Amino acid sequence: MKIVHVASEMFPYVKTGGLADAVAALSGALADAGHEVSIFIPGYRTVLAHPDTAGAPRKLRLKIEMGDEFVSGHVRVFSPRPNLTVHLICRDEYFDRSHPYGNGERDYEDNADRFIYFAKGVVDALRLAELQADVVHAHDWQGALVPLFLRMAERRHGLTLAMKTVFTIHNIAFQGLFAEQSFYRTNLPDELNNIDGLEYYNQINLMKGGILFADRVTTVSPRYAQEIQSAEFGCGLDGVVQTRAEDIVGLLNGIDTAIWNPSIDPLLPVRYSVDDMKGKSVCRKALLQTHNMDPKFNGPIFGMVCRMTEQKGIDLLLANEAFFLKENCRLIMLGSGEKRYEDALKELAARASGKIALSLKLDERASHLIEAGADFFVMASLFEPCGLNQMYSQAYGTVPLVSEVGGLADTVVDTDRDTGHGTGITFPATEKGLAGGLTRAMRLFANPKRFTAVQKRGMAKDFGWKNAAMAYEQLYSDSL
Repeated sequence: MKIVHVASEMFPYVKTGGLADAVAALSGALADAGHEVSIFIPGYRTVLAHPDTAGAPRKLRLKIEMGDEFVSGHVRVFSPRPNLTVHLICRDEYFDRSHPYGNGERDYEDNADRFIYFAKGVVDALRLAELQADVVHAHDWQGALVPLFLRMAERRHGLTLAMKTVFTIHNIAFQGLFAEQSFYRTNLPDELNNIDGLEYYNQINLMKGGILFADRVTTVSPRYAQEIQSAEFGCGLDGVVQTRAEDIVGLLNGIDTAIWNPSIDPLLPVRYSVDDMKGKSVCRKALLQTHNMDPKFNGPIFGMVCRMTEQKGIDLLLANEAFFLKENCRLIMLGSGEKRYEDALKELAARASGKIALSLKLDERASHLIEAGADFFVMASLFEPCGLNQMYSQAYGTVPLVSEVGGLADTVVDTDRDTGHGTGITFPATEKGLAGGLTRAMRLFANPKRFTAVQKRGMAKDFGWKNAAMAYEQLYSDSL
């Protein structure tokens, strides 16, 4: 099949979260399976600075209608591996910036224009390059308008650009909401600026467009496909999602085992496997030393790598600060996010110097060391469409401690509820739920034989993208 992916991020070129990992790994797995895969991402500054893109030629010139003007741009193309081609939609005015979506404090004010242009640029590039895709698969709100723009372009030019379109919701909380005045930049018919189109409470909602106009809609876990049809998890779009209930399927993400595999991981001080776990204790000591903690500490280490936001359950963690201050344990956190949470966590770490460590940054090497060196990995998310770290953790023999939502519930088997197959600890996404989970973790760690058995069961599970990619292959084939 000829498969086209459209996304705002792709590892290793630009990454702010799991979307980049998922897009790269899925595309790579499909390419390895023999499909002809193309990926379209914006030509951000960081992308163009990557060694892979050095000398990437300009293949196409773009002239995109944006309201009452035409905006120029171009497409650069390179191939990082067999059967995989990356297309960069470039225009310096929109994408030559230090960050993909905002300056860290707030989103860029012209994000509507930036990603309307990106979606139109993708469709125009498909037409000019005559790719004739079997499937065009768009991801999240930044690519959500591609299915709609694609069908409009087909009508206008009297051709077929794709047999079927797919839209994946990675996180329905981020919808691409913009002022209604932005609609004119889409150049879509006025009848699409209503309740059956992009209109959303006197705004436009780009994700709504993807949900309504793609041929098939997917989420990144089966449970999340059901959750977002409820008011609790649908973030205001539950009614829209319900209208596509028959066309929605939840397909679990996988993990890239060429990158997240403790037996070959080049970012670890020592590698290890389920058959020889001695290296994990070396990584544990390295993790403690890196954060100026006693490498001989023999209590449990709790690790966290996440965006510091409400979704990730930071309030639940802070509500349980007494546990980390009192118990014989360590907490090591990595990530950045909202200033209120960063400040609260800094204050907590300052009060517990030597017990709690915090690094407010994105650091790939440090995240690998936490996954390898921690004993438990905490994910107290209020909602989690799929989650990758709980799968990384199991692969690295680090017991996940997760809330019972979305993909976390789909991928972690509670060790108390299923003693023969358990791979982690699950709990209700509440303050008391996390407290109970932490207490159970201490009890599990105090039983080395049982703890090791849970670790090894997690490491024996196959979370690779091969199985996940097969599910997408089936979806694509069923849709054609």
